[in-house]
Amino acid sequence: MLGVGWGGNERIRFSSLVGSRGLGLGGDRGWEQAHDNRSRWSRSLFLPSLAALVVAGWNRQNQGAVAADGRKPNGFSWNDRHSRDNDSNNRRIDGIAFMTTPKIIVLDDDPTGSQTVHSCLLLMQWDVDTLRLGLADAAPIFFVLTNTRALPPEQAAAVTRDVCRNLKTAIALEHIHDFLVVSRSDSTLRGHYPIETDVIAAELGPFDAHFLTPAFFEGGRTTRDSVHYLKVNGVDTPVHETEFARDSVFGYHHSYLPDYVAEKTKGRIPAHQVERFTLADIRQGVRDRLLHLHHNQCGVVDAETQQDLNQFAADILATAAQGKRFLFRSAASLLTALAQLPPQPIAPAAMATYVRAGQPGAVIVGSHVKKTSEQLEQLLAQPGVVGIEVPVAELLEHPETAAATLLATVTQQTHAAHAAGKTPVVYTSRTELTFDDVQTRLDFGAAVSQLLMDILQQLPADIGFLISKGGITSNDTLSQGLALRTARLLGQVLPGVSMVRSPDTHPQFPNLPVVLFPGNVGEASGLATVYQRLSSAAALH
Repeated sequence: MLGVGWGGNERIRFSSLVGSRGLGLGGDRGWEQAHDNRSRWSRSLFLPSLAALVVAGWNRQNQGAVAADGRKPNGFSWNDRHSRDNDSNNRRIDGIAFMTTPKIIVLDDDPTGSQTVHSCLLLMQWDVDTLRLGLADAAPIFFVLTNTRALPPEQAAAVTRDVCRNLKTAIALEHIHDFLVVSRSDSTLRGHYPIETDVIAAELGPFDAHFLTPAFFEGGRTTRDSVHYLKVNGVDTPVHETEFARDSVFGYHHSYLPDYVAEKTKGRIPAHQVERFTLADIRQGVRDRLLHLHHNQCGVVDAETQQDLNQFAADILATAAQGKRFLFRSAASLLTALAQLPPQPIAPAAMATYVRAGQPGAVIVGSHVKKTSEQLEQLLAQPGVVGIEVPVAELLEHPETAAATLLATVTQQTHAAHAAGKTPVVYTSRTELTFDDVQTRLDFGAAVSQLLMDILQQLPADIGFLISKGGITSNDTLSQGLALRTARLLGQVLPGVSMVRSPDTHPQFPNLPVVLFPGNVGEASGLATVYQRLSSAAALH
């Protein structure tokens, strides 16, 4: 029997199920924002993807291909909102100046890797034309939301290969000569390593080294003496002692990163061959060591503070400028070091500014990890919310009729709550379920995710904001529920919790602020705090 909960390796958390629909994830339609700002409804297969890299210097080895037509590279293109600054090395978005060299391309294995940056584009598709939108955008960084973590290994590898090949074409067409490619993965060591890094090396290599940099300070993840820690109740705990190490898909037994590498590569990379970059190394500078790495050497990187990663990133960029090529499997905090962004335009505590007309919002909770359940409990105790539980077990008991019945019931409840000036909180039932086999489990996860997205699409059109709780749930929210091609990242409403906004051309929810709240991030009060901040918009109207 297979279970849903937080038990041993034979069980799978509900968060691992929601949205797992294989190659069909994201639906067969997408709202596409074209280059000329005209919108069209088009059919497109959404193939989720990737989790694992920084590429530095590929452009240097391929400049001839990039500029094979003999023309002077024309760099970026701009629309009426994103104009050039007088300094050719700077671009502006809404009055904020950004350095644009190098362009940072982030391949994100779930939609939460943008937890440390702001003002950039998130792409829900990775066809060549969509990738060109990201490359041409004024911000120095953009994200491709690939959702690889929700895929089985074979599909993750296939999608990774597709992304890399399309990326090479888009870079050539945009005449981009200075860039990094970063594939962001999980700060608790879950994901398809080394499958994805192997594919990336085959498509974009060769590399001198690849590095594991899992530190994520906003979520309490640090690495010291090559041991990766998660802060639990204020105590640094080796990650192999946490619930994340018992993940039924991505489980592991080691927090000491060289041993983790050996475990995941099944001994292909022995622990003693892993290069360790300790805090002492990082803080005194590692440029000389980086210059002497070859043949895709595996390295693991310590970091306790953002300054540690800032120093490491500076050394990486300096050695990449000398022709070294590196690949990273990274959590979100490294992106802060690479992008070097100014402060976000609206402070986290003031992001109610983005709420539409001061209206109450809606909350969709799909994640089933322990932290989410704790946060949900505090949210439901807040004034102005109406809890709406979705008894998902009915999808197992009555598969022919349950989805339609639940959709009708929940839709009526959400509209009634909104009409009363309340914020509906739609959440999946917390009861642990068991399954006879893997396929039944996967089919159930797909059915639950589809139901949540159907509920989202039936929400009142004038809601002021939307909070999506859970990584896979958030991916589905953007790619299927809202059917977005792109979205603009506004910034962080809490550390590690991003807010994006739908395009003003969206047919149902234009300019809707959407909070992407990972399942395993934040204090117990985190979800309630975000709700309080956004609900304060009513007082502004």
